[in-house]
Amino acid sequence: MLLFRPVNQAELDLIIQNDWKKFPPRLPEQAIFYPVLNEAYAEQITREWNVPAFGIGHVLRFELKDDFIQKYEVQKVGLDHHLEYWIPAEDLEGMNRNIVGKIELINTFK
Repeated sequence: MLLFRPVNQAELDLIIQNDWKKFPPRLPEQAIFYPVLNEAYAEQITREWNVPAFGIGHVLRFELKDDFIQKYEVQKVGLDHHLEYWIPAEDLEGMNRNIVGKIELINTFK
């Protein structure tokens, strides 16, 4: 399954430190990790949240093994294209082990 993730610079820096192979652990106040199902939605989040809050935002693309992601339901959180998975923070390390290849930076917004 091909997924997308909007991130700020701090999160991107941690991903780079991990050789583009895994996402960093969630902060205590972050109960879920939410990859999104389409690039347009990831770009919208980046432009509307990360850029105003941090001055820059990035969109990442990564692939997960189907047998891992199928354990979770797609969540619709607004418009028809606002689709994401809610992966509990405690499952993030397992998700990282199921990333196929490397995480890719596909767009940056300022």
